[in-house]
Amino acid sequence: MAQASGTAAGKSFFGRFGVHIAVLFFVTLWTIPTLGILVTSLRDKDQIIASGWWSAFFSSSQTENARLPAPNTAVSKDGRFVLEGNLFAEPGEKRITAFGTRAVAPTEYEAGAVADLGDGETLQINEDGSFVAGYPEAQTSERGRRVYFAATVPPRFTTENYQTVLFSEGIGRSFLNSLTVTIPATVIPIMIAAFAAYALAWMRFPGRAILIATVIGLLVVPLQMTLIPLLELYNGVGNLFGVPSKTYLGIWLAHTGFGLPFAIYLLRSYMAGLPRELMESARIDGASDFEIFIKIVLPLSFPVLASFAIFQFLWVWNDLLVAMVFLGSGSDQLVLTGKLNALLGSRGGDWEILTTSAFITIIVPLIVFFSLQRYFVRGLLAGSVKGG
Repeated sequence: MAQASGTAAGKSFFGRFGVHIAVLFFVTLWTIPTLGILVTSLRDKDQIIASGWWSAFFSSSQTENARLPAPNTAVSKDGRFVLEGNLFAEPGEKRITAFGTRAVAPTEYEAGAVADLGDGETLQINEDGSFVAGYPEAQTSERGRRVYFAATVPPRFTTENYQTVLFSEGIGRSFLNSLTVTIPATVIPIMIAAFAAYALAWMRFPGRAILIATVIGLLVVPLQMTLIPLLELYNGVGNLFGVPSKTYLGIWLAHTGFGLPFAIYLLRSYMAGLPRELMESARIDGASDFEIFIKIVLPLSFPVLASFAIFQFLWVWNDLLVAMVFLGSGSDQLVLTGKLNALLGSRGGDWEILTTSAFITIIVPLIVFFSLQRYFVRGLLAGSVKGG
């Protein structure tokens, strides 16, 4: 008996240990890319191109090029004609480790060395970017020589990327559009589904079983199959009552319709598992169904309401298809996902713009999730094991 007890305890210990490892693995799997997007969005554009985000906190080496002043501006000095200056606009920030005069050999000479370029021409480039170019005689060329160099650059972070995205790329307007779509499209189905779930869980009326079966059946209907019929129905009703198409009302109704089956199913499963004694006691005291719902069922159902709110908010916030169909793609209507998709096409090489836009896109869902996550698992588990 003792051996069996020890084995059961051991299995329980290793079971919990395995769950913790699995949770840690998935948390790490999702956290690392998010951290990478955040760090990249705060980096300087040149450093993003030169190195990965994991090296953002260390000095990095990158190859650059510059053009020397025109040789005909060289001044006579000690029997030679000399050009002097600095390759950096702000000396002291970067350190040159090597330089060259050909793109195929950008690190041919060490910094500080005097390079013999032939025909008596010499070039010296120092670590601080200062250079000295010498010529045996006066030059007539007005085009300076292009030089290449490897420079060590210290970590450099900036908030200019966010200023550019929010005020120059139209992300700020799209951000407000997404909030205008998402908040009502999350609140409306919760309000409707809460009443419907209570009715299906605790009220007896003809056709109740058919309604429950219909709700369950609607869970498996693909969204893509219903887009065009819904759009035609909405436009038909809108033309009948003079309501214009491509409005926020249309997309609110569309998201409400798509979210209601899951909301009703989840909330009904939870509410049906609430203690029957509470309902019976309230009815004995003369409470109506509406009073029972408002004063007893709704406060007890907050965990499952928060769980669905997270699901619905994330789904609507990340949606692109429904927004393009029911709202349009105009500059004053484009949601955040649509704007980010447009930037991928027009600014595909500007990683500082894309990563900043992406982090702005995910920051609101992260805030919502972490604000409600303590209710998330509790609401889902309660709704899955209780039923009636």
